[in-house]
Amino acid sequence: MTDNSKPLALVTGVGPGTGTATVRRFVDGGYRVAMLARDADRLSALEREIAGTVAVPCDVADPAALAAAITKVGMPKVVVHNAVGGAFGTFMNIDPETLQNNFEINTMALFHLARLTAPSMVEAGEGAIIVTGNTSAQRGRASFAGFAPTKAAQRILAESLARDLGPKGIHVAYLVIDAAIDVPWQRQLQPDKPDDFFISPRSIAAEVFHLAHQPKDAWSFLAEVRPFHEPW
Repeated sequence: MTDNSKPLALVTGVGPGTGTATVRRFVDGGYRVAMLARDADRLSALEREIAGTVAVPCDVADPAALAAAITKVGMPKVVVHNAVGGAFGTFMNIDPETLQNNFEINTMALFHLARLTAPSMVEAGEGAIIVTGNTSAQRGRASFAGFAPTKAAQRILAESLARDLGPKGIHVAYLVIDAAIDVPWQRQLQPDKPDDFFISPRSIAAEVFHLAHQPKDAWSFLAEVRPFHEPW
């Protein structure tokens, strides 16, 4: 049972890493949290485990499903768009449909989320939309042709939102994660790396929460996190 007197945060892409850590951080920070992802079983398990959460199975690439999800949970004070569609391959190797689908998840879902939630934030005079990104939003490596264009578009869309909504009291920020996130599949890909090579989901979640609560006289738009020894 969630406490409806608490502000609502909505987090997309609630997987076992950054998404779940972000849910926990906002619950610890006094929020009830709506968790969006396609894996209904995972969300149900988290809802049972973490008090103050509600599971909302949803494909964020489906605008109607997004609208239904928000109708179900109500208007959030904070939106964290963490859902991500990714792929590796050059422009000759990537299926065009893969690029299109990643664009729907990474960029169009942010577009629809903002249209669905920002008006109520503006009416309330407060709110935040935080987007988790990575260095693909800033550069297009050859093997990221099915991914980087969508993240770059996502970053530019977030900047447009920030310039529009900022003067209306709504904070929009884009967090570049320049690191391998410490989740099992990353460990399996790089089994010889030391622990401090990875960034923990908890550390990312802490920065997301910080961005959502910056004072109005010191807002960031583009923020970055990376391990201390990461070359950049």
